[in-house]
Amino acid sequence: MKWIGGLLLFVLMSVVATAQEAPRPQKVDDLVRLLQDPEVRSWLEKAPSPTLAAAQEADAGLATWEATTRSRIDGAVQAIPRIPAEVMAAAARTRADALSHGTLPVFVVFLGLTAFGFLAERMFARSRRGAQGLQERLLAIGVFAAAMSAVFFAFRWPALPRIVLLVFLLALVAYRAISALLDAAVLTSSVRMRAKTFAAVAVIAVAFASLGKPLSVDQATTQAISFCFSVALLALAVEGVVSFSERPVRTRIALCLALVGIWLLWCVGLQGLFWLGVYALALPSALRFAGSAADETSPSEPGSIKRVLLVRGSRAVVVVAAVAWLAVVWRLDPNSLVHSNPAVASVAYGLLKSVVVLLLADLAWHLAKSWIDRRLSVQAEAGNDPSQAARRGRLRTLLPIFRNVLAVMVAAIAGLIVLAELGVEIGPLIAGAGIFGVALGFGSQTLVKDVISGVFYMLDDAFRVGEYIQAKSYKGTVEGFSLRSVRLRHHRGPVFTVPFGELGAVENMSRDWVIDKFRVNVSYDTDIEKARRLAKKIGAELQADPELGPMFIQPLKMKGVEEFGDYGIVLSFAMTTVPGMQTYIRRKAYAKIREAFQANGIEFATPSVQVGGDDRDGAAAAAAAIRTQQAKVVAAEG
Repeated sequence: MKWIGGLLLFVLMSVVATAQEAPRPQKVDDLVRLLQDPEVRSWLEKAPSPTLAAAQEADAGLATWEATTRSRIDGAVQAIPRIPAEVMAAAARTRADALSHGTLPVFVVFLGLTAFGFLAERMFARSRRGAQGLQERLLAIGVFAAAMSAVFFAFRWPALPRIVLLVFLLALVAYRAISALLDAAVLTSSVRMRAKTFAAVAVIAVAFASLGKPLSVDQATTQAISFCFSVALLALAVEGVVSFSERPVRTRIALCLALVGIWLLWCVGLQGLFWLGVYALALPSALRFAGSAADETSPSEPGSIKRVLLVRGSRAVVVVAAVAWLAVVWRLDPNSLVHSNPAVASVAYGLLKSVVVLLLADLAWHLAKSWIDRRLSVQAEAGNDPSQAARRGRLRTLLPIFRNVLAVMVAAIAGLIVLAELGVEIGPLIAGAGIFGVALGFGSQTLVKDVISGVFYMLDDAFRVGEYIQAKSYKGTVEGFSLRSVRLRHHRGPVFTVPFGELGAVENMSRDWVIDKFRVNVSYDTDIEKARRLAKKIGAELQADPELGPMFIQPLKMKGVEEFGDYGIVLSFAMTTVPGMQTYIRRKAYAKIREAFQANGIEFATPSVQVGGDDRDGAAAAAAAIRTQQAKVVAAEG
């Protein structure tokens, strides 16, 4: 115990010595003095916690938004009676500005510019000789806008007339473009008229809202004008939904409630949610309309890359424009959640970027798919040139596999990019996928064997689509492939789906050429040389046939006497044909050989047995000999 006490005394002495060598700073003494002050202690006890402070700040923000929204709505409602006076005052200021600079009134200048634009458009239409279609109409509207722009920028206008002219000229061009697109859509006349009316009111509303600040119109009055136009647009939209009798009543009621809800979101200033609701209702129809409008520009090229680029590209442009506008609204809207929470902002902008990534992946995939499908159709429609047959078959075999692999690659890359944009660390995912792939490879060795075997079959060019092959007990025409199996159509109709690992050695019966041999039995008194000449003549006739001739590589020839049978001489015949047609040609050759031999006195060997008396054993032996000879003939004929 004494050594423990000595140790404690040594430690205390060391601490005191250290304290003496390093004196405490003055700031520490001041802090201790402040903490001992009763007023400071009382304030610390009553101070709110960080969580409570955050909650109070959130409540304050919500209360501020509610008060601001209420004030804006009350101001707009109270400013409605002042709208005519404010509009007339703005018009008077604009007219006075124009007259003070020696220019005509805005209305007169606007009519002159539009008249000049219509004249240029009419001359363009005459040069095109009355060509019709959406593309021609949009080009004409472009000429109309270019002509007005040339005159507008050729003169120096006063400040107020300049902005008024610019806004209303842009509004006119925008309405004409929308009207042309609506005319190109497959719509009834009543629906088209309602859509044009809605577009006209919307364009005028945007024009008046954009002119409020430049013309020094009171902000409350500008908001009141926008509110009145919004009520008119809501009424038009609800009337159009109610009059659309083809939809069920419940659907129309739901759409009307959705329109009212979207309008209320706009009224309270939630611009981000408002545009999301607008996109949810209008974007599907807009995409269908954009696709059909782009499809009309190339109706004679189905499946072409140009058509896919126009259709998919137009839809992608619509979605990208919607995403870009939503991003702008979120950035400019002070009440948006993206300004109050960094996590929400990261997820929101990540979703917008993900939409763009998915659109680009979809466009790239459909372009590649269109190119592959077009190549396959071109290969199928190509001629019968033997030098190109092998190349066509190989492409028809490899391109579908390449299409499947490309689809998997595009989907995987797009998925990884989307996860990265959403803030997910994809490095561990890729590492985990590699480990999972190794484990999956060990657990599914048969599947891996099938896939790898298929790769080597393709590299060896063992078979192609349309070829007839035999592997073990499977045989048939190759109809298609997957990553792990081949599909064979048997000549009797059944379809075999055989994994590549089960094929083994493959016997390809359709590659390059085939030699077909068969035998014919003739009597022993047959003139062999005469039979040879007849066979040569038959081979020439078959090769000269317009239907059968292209199928021959070498004509039909008689090879000579194959053997001496029990009842006659066995003659051997052979010919070289294109693969798959040897059976058909052999049947034609049989018919001609029979006709030629009968016409020239050459008799076919037939089994004959003479049976006498009651020798039943002899008759049985003769019958057995006949059956044996018939079996040999059947075997010789294939």
